Amino acid sequence: MKAVVFHGVGDIRVDEVPDPTIQEPNDAIVRLTASAICGTDLHFVRGTMAGMKPGTVLGHEGVGIVEEVGRNVRNLRPGDRVVIASTIGCGFCSYCRAGYYAQCDTTEPKDGTAFFGGPEASGAYDGMQAEFVRVPYANVGCVKLPDDVTDDQAIMLSDIFPTAWFGAKLAEVHDGDTVAVFGAGPVGIFSVISAFLQGAGRVISVDRHADRLDMAREQGAEAVNFDEEDPIDVIRELTGGAGPDRVIEAVGVDAEHVHTGPGAERTETSEEEFQAEIEQTAPDHKDDGPFSLGEGAAPTMALRWAVRSVAKAGTIGIIGVYPPTVSSFPIGEAMNKNLSILAGNCNHRRYIPELITLVASGAVEPDQVLTNRGTIVSAIEAYEAFDARASGWTKVELLPASGS
Repeated sequence: MKAVVFHGVGDIRVDEVPDPTIQEPNDAIVRLTASAICGTDLHFVRGTMAGMKPGTVLGHEGVGIVEEVGRNVRNLRPGDRVVIASTIGCGFCSYCRAGYYAQCDTTEPKDGTAFFGGPEASGAYDGMQAEFVRVPYANVGCVKLPDDVTDDQAIMLSDIFPTAWFGAKLAEVHDGDTVAVFGAGPVGIFSVISAFLQGAGRVISVDRHADRLDMAREQGAEAVNFDEEDPIDVIRELTGGAGPDRVIEAVGVDAEHVHTGPGAERTETSEEEFQAEIEQTAPDHKDDGPFSLGEGAAPTMALRWAVRSVAKAGTIGIIGVYPPTVSSFPIGEAMNKNLSILAGNCNHRRYIPELITLVASGAVEPDQVLTNRGTIVSAIEAYEAFDARASGWTKVELLPASGS
């Protein structure tokens, strides 16, 4: 079969690889009818998240048709159409039973979350940017789809919609809350949608890309372009000086360089060095010059802005991806504002059934976030455009090599 394969940082290829086979009694083989490129995939390609094993098939989002099942997969049969949860849980350990599928004791290899197309610390499971995939614990991770939910809709339910829904849950969004969402990529847009669905009265979307902010506006958000104005000043003005009740941080380690300032070109700046430069050169929160994150570096701008913008006694839900090497956080500011900070990897399987019901009812149309389609054979070009954040490239769906 054809698949998108990781060969090294900056080196991915469309290769011919062996078809997957049943290896364990809980396995299923699924013929993929849709997969997608996620921002997390870009972390591996850029090298901002290490530990990828060369030869691993990329991709952790998938929809398809069950082709074969192991003897312990008793709830599926060949021909069933399913969406596949991005994270892999056994369904019987104490964490899975409590809904924490991302912390599964059975599949978690070493203090990480098991998921498709990820590094060795996450199990190095072959992913879903391919024509077929082996799904471990398929009786748990594969969720049947009703006929009235299309592939274009269902592919959003494999990862990004559940992740955003989880982010709004972490942020403890309640009726009438004002919510700020940092990042208007695919997860950020779904965070806007999720916040409104969970009762938010207002949502403020912060990003630098006009096309993504336009998409946020279409969902009812108030847009702030941080290339054109200071986001903290604007958020304070929009909220009467109080700040939003809740913040969802949907950016993570790859926050972009946004303007010149202290640390703008640095990759290995310690918190002490960063703060010293702030005191010497920058007043108030104009210290927030962006920089790339390396081991021991200070937090990204999205995270710093989240802490500084949120109202006192507010809540921040962090769903942007951070590797274990990131160890710095503005804890002093957070503590002195009595903030609640919740973070983690999404327990996808916990939320997928509820979101399928929402989509089937017409309450939300997730495919409106899908902006581009391509085949597996054009995946490299799609990666390049998505990585460059080219206008109009918000979410990319990959179809089988045949285009069917």
